[in-house]
Amino acid sequence: MKCIKMIFALAVVAGTVVCGQNLLEAQQLQADGKLSQRDQLRIKAQQICPVSGQKLGNHGQPIKVNVGKESVYLCCKGCLKSKVDPQHWSTIHGNFAKAQHMCPVMKKELPQKPKWTIVDGRIVYVCCPPCTKKIAADPETYLSKVDELYAATLRK
Repeated sequence: MKCIKMIFALAVVAGTVVCGQNLLEAQQLQADGKLSQRDQLRIKAQQICPVSGQKLGNHGQPIKVNVGKESVYLCCKGCLKSKVDPQHWSTIHGNFAKAQHMCPVMKKELPQKPKWTIVDGRIVYVCCPPCTKKIAADPETYLSKVDELYAATLRK
């Protein structure tokens, strides 16, 4: 829970999700009409919009934006000009932690108060601070492991 509160504090500092770069990124994501497998997994793990709290996909294809250093998905373009709701932000990070459920480095269950790092816009939970250094040394390997953990959890 302390981890979620820290993330919430980051969201409050980040403020709104309005940014010209975010809109451009959102348009590019929707232009080809296809989402990568990684985007699809992250949308399923995130579950809800950080602004409206609506289930992602209920208003068409979700829109990828940056909130601070983190990339997340909004339910629709209407949410681009609004602020992140702190309760939804907390729920989203709980959803990510639950979907990941294991440290991608040590392959053991996450503790009640996991540590975390942001890698390429994604929050990655770990069991201990030294694991963040291992992830920084080989980010793509560990992001792939997180994807595998999401996929296994979401199949259940």
